[in-house]
Amino acid sequence: MSGLIGSKLGMTQVFDDEGRVVPVTVIEAGPCVVTQKKTMERDGYEATQLGFGVAKEKHLTKARIGHLKNAGGKLLRNLREFRGAWDVSVGDQVGADLFEGGQKVDVTGTSIGKGFAGTIKRHNFSSGPKSHGSHNVREPGSLGQCAWPGRVFKNKKLPGHMGSKQRTVQNLKVHQVLPEENLILVKGAVPGPVGSLVVIRPAVKG
Repeated sequence: MSGLIGSKLGMTQVFDDEGRVVPVTVIEAGPCVVTQKKTMERDGYEATQLGFGVAKEKHLTKARIGHLKNAGGKLLRNLREFRGAWDVSVGDQVGADLFEGGQKVDVTGTSIGKGFAGTIKRHNFSSGPKSHGSHNVREPGSLGQCAWPGRVFKNKKLPGHMGSKQRTVQNLKVHQVLPEENLILVKGAVPGPVGSLVVIRPAVKG
């Protein structure tokens, strides 16, 4: 399966052919460099590894620098694998022209981190009564057990770190592709803050 690594530049709006306003996310998709080809005989599965984003040598390990020498020695910050057969060779560059307008894609990104949050904000719990002397307004309520097991079960919805998790939005429509600028305009929202890394793949369910 093919795909691209990109960076989310933000959201804007454009007009379609019928003059309707379309909200789009602008993604800088590539240019990505093919850094490795994995084969069934050598690795047990077929995949293509792409690199994206320029990095300084001091920010990379010696192992990463040695690995990138096989792809022309370019110092790349981000590496991602794309499973399946793909007719490209190590050192090739792929860009936004891999996709076309009207195509459906799946976009994976890391959602915006919101820090520590309670159960009302994090899990959409209802608040407690706010009158008659109630002191349980934003607390999660009863969640323990009796004498057995005498503890709180795992995976309970509790306060904690909210956001900053990998999320995939499926079946987004590519509104427009600007190959000269390596830009892809995707209809709708994409996970992550401005400048975050995203991965674009052809839609699995498209």
